[in-house]
Amino acid sequence: MARANARYYATHPLLSDFITAPEISQVFGELLGAWAATVWVSMGRPERVVLAEAGPGRGTLMADMLRLITARVPAFAQALEVHLVETSPLMQQAQAKALAPFVARVPNLSPTWHTTLDSLPGGPLILVANEFLDALPIRQFLHTDEGWQEHYVQNGAFCCVPCPAPSLPDGRTLDPDYVVELCEPALDIGRLLGQRFARTPGAALFLDYGHNSSRTGDSLQALRHARPAKPLEAAGEADLTAHVDFTAFAAAAQQAGAGIWGAVTQGTFLRALGLMERTEQLAAHASPQDAADLRSGAHRLAAPEKMGHLFRVMALTSPSLPMPPGFMKGPAE
Repeated sequence: MARANARYYATHPLLSDFITAPEISQVFGELLGAWAATVWVSMGRPERVVLAEAGPGRGTLMADMLRLITARVPAFAQALEVHLVETSPLMQQAQAKALAPFVARVPNLSPTWHTTLDSLPGGPLILVANEFLDALPIRQFLHTDEGWQEHYVQNGAFCCVPCPAPSLPDGRTLDPDYVVELCEPALDIGRLLGQRFARTPGAALFLDYGHNSSRTGDSLQALRHARPAKPLEAAGEADLTAHVDFTAFAAAAQQAGAGIWGAVTQGTFLRALGLMERTEQLAAHASPQDAADLRSGAHRLAAPEKMGHLFRVMALTSPSLPMPPGFMKGPAE
């Protein structure tokens, strides 16, 4: 999965097999820009802060965030260092083009690119990641009458090999006769950020499709030409994804020192940030067709039968920071 997805993202700059939330509505990025500004204030308005995005796609999300930040919170814009975690040179070119208008007005917004999160500079950090964790490689384990088997790929076909029982950081009891998925890179990211936030002020926001329960099952899937495809068919030509196990991710980050908020549904999160109110503000000054598109986009992002329930949102923060916007105290949904 890792090699196939690396090839896919390096050779598909337009990401034509799917559409992400920032491409659906500019309001999505504006709300995340406001979220980041509020977190910056809760940090005590540090004079220098890293604003990073992992998996920035075409650069649409960061551009929408910066449009809001430069217009509404100029002091925050002046404090920013923009860093993008992106491995594809083609995507880096698209991101540079998307951010160029903001760099022309505020030179310190010129982005720096990284291939991994662990190379981000030190100091206060605000990280956003939309549909990033789902693209990381997973391991699959099956419980059979003969014991645990690891499900892996060899010579273009799925195979099984005996293995020890998998271990997840939340310590859940693994159901027999089910598939268990383990995303080790995501757990490593949770631990990395947890350790960092225990030492330095920071917050990270993850929006992805997945679950925050102890359930198990096979969620590996592929999209090719905007349609479901067999995961092993035309390797490198399809986008491979798996549902994010937010329960395991949260446990890894919390054990390393992070505060955990969520996961809540995307619909709940965006509505709490003012998705509908901002959409109506823009619609009031738009053409009838643009207003209809704005409202349709908001519905697609937040409606339970669309992306509103399937997608989940989780924040990791320094333990000393207050609850970030969009979340609630008490049990997650």
